[in-house]
Amino acid sequence: MQSRVYIVGTAHVSQKSVEEVRKVIREVQPKAVAVELDEKRFRALMGEKQEINVVDVVKRGDISTFLLTVFLSFLQKKLGEEKGLTPGTEMLAAIEEAKNVGADVLLIDRDLGITMRRFLDSLSFFEKIKLFFHFVKGMFEDVDVDELIEKDLTEILVEEFRRVSPNAAKVLVDERDAFMAYNLIRAAERYEKIVAVVGAGHKKGIERYLSKPEEIPSIPELLKVKKKRFSLAKAIGFAVTALFLLIFVTIALTLGLSEAREIFVIWFLINGVLSALFTLLAGGHVFSAFVAFLVAWLTSLNPLIAAGWFAGLAEAYIRKPTADDLYELTKAESLKQLMRNKAFRVIFVAAMANVGSMIGTFLGLWIIWEKYGVNVKEVIQALILSGLNPFLISKSLTF
Repeated sequence: MQSRVYIVGTAHVSQKSVEEVRKVIREVQPKAVAVELDEKRFRALMGEKQEINVVDVVKRGDISTFLLTVFLSFLQKKLGEEKGLTPGTEMLAAIEEAKNVGADVLLIDRDLGITMRRFLDSLSFFEKIKLFFHFVKGMFEDVDVDELIEKDLTEILVEEFRRVSPNAAKVLVDERDAFMAYNLIRAAERYEKIVAVVGAGHKKGIERYLSKPEEIPSIPELLKVKKKRFSLAKAIGFAVTALFLLIFVTIALTLGLSEAREIFVIWFLINGVLSALFTLLAGGHVFSAFVAFLVAWLTSLNPLIAAGWFAGLAEAYIRKPTADDLYELTKAESLKQLMRNKAFRVIFVAAMANVGSMIGTFLGLWIIWEKYGVNVKEVIQALILSGLNPFLISKSLTF
């Protein structure tokens, strides 16, 4: 069957795009209308409540993925409201017109959860840190809509991510271009005429893959999510743990148990206070802050667990977020509304408790080094020469 595919590139917050989508579908009278959506986003757009367990998000450690998704949705909504539009209006228009002309609706985009996880996996440790601060900054900044409205939001993100991390741009755009092109090629085997409604930033890439389908990567590879692996962040965490324990043991053997107890108190208080403080700054309950205070000293010594997990679970126990909270999250129009949302509060508390604990870890090490005159280079050399024997280490160190 010979099939024709008409690609409409849209700006996600543009009334002009909505009108163009309607016009093209009416003129072409396609047998199918393909939209840049996956199943979950389609259901959310149609007003269905999403069944997401916030507690499971915290337990799985998917805090970054959740916050990133919320942030992108919030930014797009903010852009749309400046122009009196609801994000996704052009997709709703495409779905409505498809029904009017009797066309099937095809969901051709990759699952957003897979895209976000692959995106975060593509970032280095330092790029993730930079992304977090961009996230916090973006929540408080006004968006220059006049400058951005002519571009697709994806294009804006791509320009930034191609500069910061080419791999991130590859995941957000190039891979999705290939995935959507693959689905259009498959659809073309069944439908004579197809109108595809996608973001303007995807149009050229999809057209390129349609003209050269042999360049489309393996689809199973595009759907693969890496399992938790030994990352640089974990390596740094284990290094910090080893360094602290080494200093603690050598000071105990050299200066006595009273000094070692003092070090433990310093470590406990600095980690606990900062983790609790950041929990409160995130709008967390006092009980959640208390939990963060109690566990931060231990979680900072174990890269496999995080203070945010415990603070987030405590917050979930107190707030008891429901499916309605997740639904309302998609309607938030301001930072204040986000902060009032129970589901967002739980995840944000978990993230900020982790930030406080991380700062406390490095600040605690610095204070201990300064207070006891610890020469880190000397400690590491002693560690290597002693073969991890604390008694030999203590003999080779001076405080």
